[in-house]
Parts: sequence; structure tokens; C-alpha cells
Amino acid sequence: MSQSLPNQLADISLYGVSGLTSEDAGKRLREFGANELPRTESRRLGRIVLEIIREPMVFLLLGCGVIYFILGDRQEAIMLLGFLGIILGITIYQERKTERALEALRDLSSPRALVIRDGKKQRIAGMELVPGDLLILNEGDRVAADAGLLTCQNLSVDESLLTGESVPVIKAAKHTQTDQATKEGLSSMVYAGTTVVRGSAIAEIVHTGSLTELGKIGKVLQMAVPEQTKLQLETRDLVKRIAIGAAILCLLVFVSYSISRQDWLGGMLTGLTLAMAILPNELPAVLTIFLAAGAWRISQKRVLTRRTPAIEALGTATVLCVDKTGTLTFNRMAVRKIFAQGQIHDLFENPDQKLPEAFHEIVEYGILAGDRDPFDPMERAFKQVGEDHLGQTEHLHPEWTLLKQYPLSPELLALSHVWTTVDGAMHPIAAKGAPEAVIELCHLKPEESAEISAQVKVLAAAGLRVLGVAKSRFPDGPLPEKQHDFDFEFVGLVGLEDRLRPEVPEAIKECHSAGIRVIMITGDHPETARSIARQINLPNADDILTGTELNKLSDTQLQERVRSIQVCARMVPEQKLRLITALKASGEIVAMTGDGVNDAPALKSAHIGIAMGQRGTDVARESASLVLLDDDFGSIVEAIKMGRRIFENLQHAMAYLLAVHIPITGISIIPVFFNLPLVLLPMHIAFLHLIIEPACSIAFEAEPTGQGVMQRPPRRSDERLFSKSFLIPTLWQGLTVLIVLLLVFGISLSRNQGEMEARTLTFATLIVASLGLIVSNRSWTESTLSRGRATNKAFWWVLGGTVVMLAAVLYLPSLRNLFRFSQMHPVDVALILGAGLASGLWFEAMKALRRARGQRLGEVKAHP
Repeated sequence: MSQSLPNQLADISLYGVSGLTSEDAGKRLREFGANELPRTESRRLGRIVLEIIREPMVFLLLGCGVIYFILGDRQEAIMLLGFLGIILGITIYQERKTERALEALRDLSSPRALVIRDGKKQRIAGMELVPGDLLILNEGDRVAADAGLLTCQNLSVDESLLTGESVPVIKAAKHTQTDQATKEGLSSMVYAGTTVVRGSAIAEIVHTGSLTELGKIGKVLQMAVPEQTKLQLETRDLVKRIAIGAAILCLLVFVSYSISRQDWLGGMLTGLTLAMAILPNELPAVLTIFLAAGAWRISQKRVLTRRTPAIEALGTATVLCVDKTGTLTFNRMAVRKIFAQGQIHDLFENPDQKLPEAFHEIVEYGILAGDRDPFDPMERAFKQVGEDHLGQTEHLHPEWTLLKQYPLSPELLALSHVWTTVDGAMHPIAAKGAPEAVIELCHLKPEESAEISAQVKVLAAAGLRVLGVAKSRFPDGPLPEKQHDFDFEFVGLVGLEDRLRPEVPEAIKECHSAGIRVIMITGDHPETARSIARQINLPNADDILTGTELNKLSDTQLQERVRSIQVCARMVPEQKLRLITALKASGEIVAMTGDGVNDAPALKSAHIGIAMGQRGTDVARESASLVLLDDDFGSIVEAIKMGRRIFENLQHAMAYLLAVHIPITGISIIPVFFNLPLVLLPMHIAFLHLIIEPACSIAFEAEPTGQGVMQRPPRRSDERLFSKSFLIPTLWQGLTVLIVLLLVFGISLSRNQGEMEARTLTFATLIVASLGLIVSNRSWTESTLSRGRATNKAFWWVLGGTVVMLAAVLYLPSLRNLFRFSQMHPVDVALILGAGLASGLWFEAMKALRRARGQRLGEVKAHP
């Protein structure tokens, strides 16, 4: 239930309840600028170019160009520089694409602020705040600008970001400051970057942006910080190993060529060419692009990625712990049934019927136990019933003022509001909360408690959220410290309904088929939880773990208990951490949703913390890896599906990248050691990179989700990208192409066609085989023919562009001479196409065999 400031709009009337107008806010925004701290500047074009020039491949191209100039072959040197320009263009495009994706994520992650403008509450981007705005603060909010408190209640703020002090600071409103408050150092200011840990307030913005205290000390609040993920570390390690091996091979080739042919300059050129062929310098760049673009694609599913490792972890999740309210449901509560004076009234059966007098009192006290201007869905449902049915009665009391709140607590799931009437002689008290807690407050006899509990079960069995309502009166004077000290009288029960989102049952089914166990966590009565679980087809709906039961279990017992449960009821946020810890200890990879301040430890503890974007607190959002922008369970499932797609496409891109480097490396080394004519020169390697880089970073990244991606178990959390099951098929693909190239090269030489003819046939075969590798690696499960129907415009552009470029260098005389190719004959074309296509047929056959066996390439056992 909402703990927001009661009657806050009434209290603020002295300061201008309407706040700024939109027009005034626009003028001030132009005058003072956006409320954001200085960001690190986006990398400019010159800086990107400088970083690219430092890449080994660029150095190698430049080195080869210099040697060609020394040899007097200016035409080839200029062509290499032209290729260098094209590669720079492709890399710059990829870098800017990554920058745009990250910038979009930063904009999405900008903090939100609740303000009063034009007389209405509005939630706006924090960067749109201006001095003079009226800012509404509630528990868990991150303060978006420096502001002076106009009114507040029980306000404590965590200012450790500014001061380093972990103890929350108590605040007081400016107009209520007394000499004693000033003496005790109670500040009436709240500062940007601090967190409200208790209470509520309305404050007037004083400073924004770099003028805030946070801005003065140069703190940057919202920034997307690059993180080294497990995949990046693994890739960096692989590139390092390959680079060491390449350096040794290049030295051997340089020495061998120079001694055998007495050409030291040519040996250096051959060594540089081999280095260009071996180094898979695209690996880190491709990984960075996939993760950045993946985060952007997930954001299109209304899920914001705050921490990059979450993208990797999505495909490993085995358990999804999810809140019921607002995630499985719409979070729009409505009062469905009311029990009072031994009767039940259904508001939905006869919506036009006047509410019987017997039910007026329970609605009256249900409203008094809530906020004047509620935000909580249940409180709003009570207020709506009051407006619909009690508007012309004496049961609504806008003239009463709230004297004291007794908040909800884990020990007692009920709250009480003490009111002051006009005469002030007696204070009416309204209590509302979990039925068992209200029964406890009323100190009922066992038989009375049993009768009410039976009614609770009836309402809860219908899938309703059941609340109890009680009343009391207390004379003017000092109020007791505890709710239990009042003499409460039980008034009745209210059953509220939050309609399920229609897509939830299908999404739950999809999770089950993907090997993901969904655990519903709710604060509702067990009967309500059971009813909802049955509606969404959760297995073991009758096996319910309650908060009370959880508290009685030891850690070992809880680990055993959580192996099968899928429904948790009567849970408070503090109990989620124990639940998550137990699931992790039992070997599960846990994703969890949360929205409150108390959810933050559990969100951090979960492998994948998912915060609610709409109803969640700033603290929860900052503790989470992902933020669910629309609080929709279907979006979580879509994010998991997208996470699996990203990892699968990345694996396919890496497979192609490693596979295509094997024949390039082999056909560069073997002729040197056997004193045969060289096949690949630097210009040929540069040409190949014009195909390889776009194919990896553009075509494979855009590949749509493969069939059956959500019919497989989660991959193991310790599965490496370059695992044995991944590397073996990849190596075989590369070796097959290399064998085919050596056969074509050998056939050409045996026919006495000469060096240029052999180079032409071998290089053209390599290009066709490379295209075959791209086509085959689009999917490791589906056939090439069936995958051809999948929508991927980037793939077709890469394929078509490669064919056009190959045709140009083979048939345009100027380019053909530049590449040192010979003229081709129809029989040569047939040999090239046949050999190139044959090099990939075995992989298609293996996929067909695996499909027949119901397996997939690279398959591993599901996480236990």
C-alpha cells in the first residue's frame, strides 16, 4: 500500500498548487539548459579514425603499401590505400552505429521525476526539470535536482553519495523550521543524486544540472560505463593466443621465403601478408557491436539493459521469479466484492445498482485508511468506489485532517490512520491490511476469527486480493505507540481484482518449453495466489510457500524446498533475498523482478535483476541489470528470447570468422614452404576483409530468431563461447574449404595454366566458399533453403555486393590486371562454383543428420 505523503496537494496550496505552466517550464529550460551533468563527449570522427589506425590490420596494410612504393609498384600501393579507406569507412560506420545504440540506452536510462505542472501530477524526464518546478518525492526516489522542501513527512535521505556518511539524514520543511530544528541541524534542502529512504515530500527545484552540489564536485550520475564481460575476456584471451602463434609463423615464413628465394623485401611482404591473413582482429570489434546492438534491440522490446553482462546471462536463466501485481496483471485494481454485516455484495454483477447501506461504512473506513490523493492501485480502487457510490452521503470526509500514520510493517501487515474531526473531541481511526493482521488488531474471539477466515477463503478462491477493514475511536490526547493499543472493531472484508494480462498464459507456456521455471511471488493470500496460478497454468499450484513458512525453514531446508515450488504467497520484500539465495545455492540461474527499496538487495543478488520501470523505485532500477519499461511479463519473455538470439547469432558470426581464416591462413603459408607461386597478396587479403567484416558485424547481427530457440533448455552458465562443441564443427568447416582450395590450386598448376591462372581460380573459389560459409552459418539447425526465407536484408546486401565485387575484379580488365588475375573461361567458372559449393555441402548434410536425431550443433546439456 502506498506510503506517499497524505493530503499533499492540500498542504502545498500555500505555495501554488498548480506549479509551473508548461510554457514557463519551456522558457526556463531554454534559459537554464537541460538538467544533466556534463557527459564525456561522444567520440568525434577524428578520434575514431586515430583509434582505427592503431589497429594491427591497418598497420599491416600501411606497411605493405610502403613496401610496394619501395618496389616501384605505385599502382598496387595506391590500391591498398584505397582498400584501407574502404575498411576505415566500414569500421567508422560500425563504430557510429554502436555509439548511437549506446546513446539511445543513455537516453532511456535518464532518471524520471514526478512534478506538479499545470495543476496536475506529471512524470517527466529528469533532464526536463527546471528551477521553480514542484518535485514530488516518495520513498525510494532518487532526487533529480537540488530542491528546497516545502512540505514533508518523516523524511529521511541517504546523502552518502555526497558526504560519504551512511546514516540517513532527517529533513524538515522550510516553513516548519523551528529554532530547535535549526539547532539540531535539520536541513530543508535535498540534493541531486541522493535517495529518499523514508517518508514523502514536495520540494521546489532550486538548482539543476552543473549548478547542483553533485555537479560542483564533478560527479556523473547516469552514464553507460563499458564493462568487460565474460565473453569479452574470453575473446581477448583467444586473440592474444592467436597473435602469439601468428608472430611465430610470420617470422618462419619471412626467413623461409627470404632464404629460398633470396628476396628479403619480398619475404617481409609475404610475412606481412600472412599476418593480415591470420590475425582475427575482427573478433573484439564484432563482440562489442553485438552487445551494443543487442542492448538496443532488447530496448525495442521495452526492456532497458543497464549492465551488459545481463545480455550474456539471459540465455542461461533457469528460474524466473516474478511479481504478480503489475507484471502478470495490469496493476489496475477494482473492488469486486464486499463482505460486511454477514452479507456479500458483488459490484460487477450489478454495476448500476445503488450500493446498499450495509456496505457504506466499510467503504468509508477503507478510504480513511488510505491517502487523499492515492497512487497505489488498491487505494485508487477504494477512492473510485467512494466517488461512485458515496458522493452524496455523509461518509466522505474531505474536511478531516490526518493526525498520525501507523505504517505497514513485516511484523504486522496492516496500517492505521488517525484523523482529527472538525470538533476534535474524538479521533476516528481506520485500519486496513491483510485479513489475519486486521483480525489480530481486533482481538476477536476464536469463533469470530474462524467465521471471517472462512469468508476470506471464499473471496480468495475467486482470485481476489482480500483486505480487512477495522475502525476505532480515541479521545483527544497523547496517542499510543502501537496500533495494538487501540480498541478496534472489525468492519468487513473487501475483495479486489487485478485482471490478468491476456498474453501471460502463453508466455508462461513459452517459458516452460524453454526449460525456465516461473515462480510467482505475491503478498496476496495463499488462496488468491492459488487461483491466479491456476489461471496462468502454473504447475504445482497447490504447493504454496508462504512467508510464515519460509521464516521457519533453515537455509538447508529452504534450498530443498525451492527445488519444486512455483507459488509463493504472503511474501514481504525482505524475504525475497533469502528465496533468491536459496535458489542460487540449489544450482539455479535466477532472474527476478522487483520494484521497491527493499527489493534492491535481492535484485543485486539475482543473476539477472529486473526492475519495474513504471511503478519501480529509482533504488530498485539502479540495483537491477534490466529495467522493464512497461512492467509487462511478456516483455521479460521477449528479452530472454532476444538474449538467446544474440548469443546464437554471435556464435554463428564467430564460427564463420574463425572458419574463413583457416583457408586464408593455409593458402598463404603452404606455397611458401613448398616454393610454389603465391596465391594471396596484400590486396587480396584486403578484398577479403571487405566481405568478412560486414558479414560478421552486420549480416549475422541482423539475423532473425531461429526456429525452436525457445524450445531448447537454457545453456549452461559455464558454457564458453569457444567451447569444444563449437570449435570442432568450426575447424572442420575451415579445413574442408582449405582442402578444396589446395585441390583447385593443384589442378591449376598440373594443367600448366601458370601462376596467374592458378591464383585466379583459387581466389575465386575462396570467395565462393566464403559465401557458402556465410549461408551455412546463418543457422546451425535449419537448412540453407528453409533459412533463405528468413527476413534479413543485410545478409542479401552482403551476398549481392560480394558477387558484384568478384565479377568486377574478374571481368574488368583494369581491375583484373591490378589483382594479377587471368581471363576466365566457362569451364573455369564451372570448376569454381562446383568446388566452392561442395566445400559447404557436408555441413548441410550434418545439419540434416542432427535434425533427424533431434539435436543441434554445439548442443550441451541443460543446466541441472
